[in-house]
Amino acid sequence: MAGILQLCATPIGNLGDMSPRIIECLQNADLIAAEDTRNSLKLLNHFGIHTPMTSYHEHNKVEKAGVLIRQLREGKNIALITDAGTPAISDPGEVLVKMCADEGIEVTSLPGPCACITALTLSGLDTRRFVFEGFLSRDKKERREALNRLENETRTVIIYEAPHHLKGTLEDLKENLACGGSRKIALCRELTKKFEEVIRTTIESALAKYEDEEPKGEYVLVIEGRSEDDLKAEMTAKWENMSIEDHVKMYEDTGLDRKEAMKKAAKDRGVSKRDIYAALQKDMP
Repeated sequence: MAGILQLCATPIGNLGDMSPRIIECLQNADLIAAEDTRNSLKLLNHFGIHTPMTSYHEHNKVEKAGVLIRQLREGKNIALITDAGTPAISDPGEVLVKMCADEGIEVTSLPGPCACITALTLSGLDTRRFVFEGFLSRDKKERREALNRLENETRTVIIYEAPHHLKGTLEDLKENLACGGSRKIALCRELTKKFEEVIRTTIESALAKYEDEEPKGEYVLVIEGRSEDDLKAEMTAKWENMSIEDHVKMYEDTGLDRKEAMKKAAKDRGVSKRDIYAALQKDMP
């Protein structure tokens, strides 16, 4: 009988957030797969946990996942932990969980601390709809593509950032997000620790703050989504300045047939497809 992969959330700062259920799970597991065994050893020693450990991290996530899958198939119960927070969230554990799902191996999650959710609840911004981006890529092309997707995002956006990259990321957000500088942002740092800080401001003001101040600690950035009303008004103005023929062609150029292109143009303009068809017929020579 195959074992179970158990995803165990660990404290993101305050050791008091370690749950009794997770302590028991780590004590009873056959093996603990940890992102950094040296870092995790301090945590395990604090709670008197002496279960054997093995490393599972970004640089061995595919090869080592195969090894762990074999051990699970042999009946071992394996607990997966990350350096801090919930495994598989912006974490190589995602690969192992996917492989277990493909292999039909049972996976369970023991909930606990998660930096993105903790920051979101502290931000004072909309929590009903949000999108989590993790760390933006350092690759210029991938980073540009991600920022383009976020330009008119109406949901609250959550991003992780290291202190030495914070200024550059704030500059990118100001430059690439619609209404960038005036967007509200909460910069959350040292979460659950003694010097926890939540700075609720705008992107422009955040940049000004760090002109003469060096960022310290790991940051979670929670960014206000674009106003639905502002976006709708902007798009309406865009369609009004575009001919119906050009509007339909814009969608045809994406691969849609003329019927579907007309349907989308009609929806954009708030009119019927019949109105679009009539206007196109009228413009024909």
